[in-house]
Amino acid sequence: MGILEVKGVNKRFGGLQALGDVNLSVAENSVHAIIGPNGAGKSTLLNCLVGMLIPDSGSVTFQGESVLGRNPHEINQMGISRVFQTPEIFGDLSVIENVMIPCFAKRDGAFELNAWGAVRGQADIRDTAEQILIDVNMQDKRHINAASLSRGDKRRLEMAMCLVQQPKLLLLDEPTAGMARADTNNTIDLLKEIHDSRDITMAIIEHDMHVVFSLAERITVLAQGSPLVEETPENIKGHPKVREAYLGEAQV
Repeated sequence: MGILEVKGVNKRFGGLQALGDVNLSVAENSVHAIIGPNGAGKSTLLNCLVGMLIPDSGSVTFQGESVLGRNPHEINQMGISRVFQTPEIFGDLSVIENVMIPCFAKRDGAFELNAWGAVRGQADIRDTAEQILIDVNMQDKRHINAASLSRGDKRRLEMAMCLVQQPKLLLLDEPTAGMARADTNNTIDLLKEIHDSRDITMAIIEHDMHVVFSLAERITVLAQGSPLVEETPENIKGHPKVREAYLGEAQV
């Protein structure tokens, strides 16, 4: 049994079948990629995993516990963090303030320590943030306004904001979208380092096959909302069903 188990998940939007009987098992401490043509259901599936959408049927469990019926904040506290396609940062705050923010929750108009901050103790939060910035090689930019960062550094900052929460599963929605090749390669190296040093399980949605084949141990291919193939990267390359899904015609 994987750390994340998706069984028989279906989701419709009116007459559109966005997900059809999706099954997915993500092994603990692995890097699992989910790929497919535009409209294959990748983002819909990701939104079901984090509580932004509720499947019409099926089950989603994380470490044996159902995530269905929980809101995104509750799922986040279970140990699942998400990196969005467009980096979600606080542009008017400094880099280190961005990394500290996830340790707080806003209630009744005021920020107070949430579960992560309470466990560490407020005095340790800045030290924890400083260490994480060292881990992602952003310590020299800790006092820079986040809005002035490059796209690659904004992505790196968002990773740091996830790491401060000490997640067990990191979901990444096209983490290299819009990046130059140099920033893409730097992001690949960062993800490898995070995975190896922290034993974090990763599930990645990505269109860039260079990223997929550089990181993934298993790949699930979706087509028209349904699983098509799940294989190792070596067996995905040139797979006739995958070529048909991407190119629109069977390859012989």
